[in-house]
Amino acid sequence: MSNEADAIVSAIIAKWRAGFTTLDAVALASLYSKDAFFFGSNPKLYRGRDGVAVYFNDLPRWRAPSAVFSEVRAALAGPDIINMAAIISFDLAGERPPLEVKMSWVIIREDGDWKIANHHASSPEPLI
Repeated sequence: MSNEADAIVSAIIAKWRAGFTTLDAVALASLYSKDAFFFGSNPKLYRGRDGVAVYFNDLPRWRAPSAVFSEVRAALAGPDIINMAAIISFDLAGERPPLEVKMSWVIIREDGDWKIANHHASSPEPLI
């Protein structure tokens, strides 16, 4: 991972985790591109910041959600694009069993800032 990609991804992850801890849909949506594609923990495709906000607003209101990113990998794919992959472990304070997902993001430079343009969560278990 390049130092530049690492720094950009680390900053986005920190903001994402802070937004998730309070389930702040507006803060989370602000991290995404205006034309983002978002596949979360359900089969529906959400589009754009408004779609991302709908997804996070529709989540249960857990008392103390947290997310830990591990095995983070990032690579510059061009001057204005970064690929990121990680494992995210969600702890929902005993309100449901812990959840682990594989996550990939495509991050782009949009209007001078770095935004998530594609968010895809999937099962860590083999599907085939």
